[in-house]
Amino acid sequence: MSEAPFPVLVQLDAISASLIDEMYRAERPSLLRRIARRTGLDSAEDMMHQVFVRLAGRGSAVAEIEAPAAFLAEAARNAARDQARTAHRQHADSHVPLHQVEIAGSDPVRHLEARDRLRRLERALDRLKPMTRNVFLARRLDGYSYVEIAERTGLSVRAVEKQMSRAIQQLAKHMREP
Repeated sequence: MSEAPFPVLVQLDAISASLIDEMYRAERPSLLRRIARRTGLDSAEDMMHQVFVRLAGRGSAVAEIEAPAAFLAEAARNAARDQARTAHRQHADSHVPLHQVEIAGSDPVRHLEARDRLRRLERALDRLKPMTRNVFLARRLDGYSYVEIAERTGLSVRAVEKQMSRAIQQLAKHMREP
């Protein structure tokens, strides 16, 4: 089965256009599967086209690519990261359709349980060492990445990861206690 040629939106010389078309035909099936595993089938086709549009934007530098499959795989990972960052900035991942929102009733037992859980969480947070608590709150409450936390605290990214892991373990332990 012959794939349709890649639609180029950028004016390219004949050699670059031919190379991109060849890469598109050869790498499309595996690239589409790879992207779909990361992002889901709905957005995989769009992201794949985005990768090839970025590739076309390189112009005649396309001929310098030595390993097209590896280059496209890395470009797909970068596009997925970009999409995730954009979704995070726009809070798209926290959108809940209105029909799925549970309306809180006047159930006093649920209200008391929620208040009790909140008090236990506050006590558990108070038990954490200051650096561990700050790292945890910066990540979970303020939404900073590990890299951003490392820059702000002067720790290495690995140290931030350890602090976060320690916080999660200790909070889980404290929340299980009566």
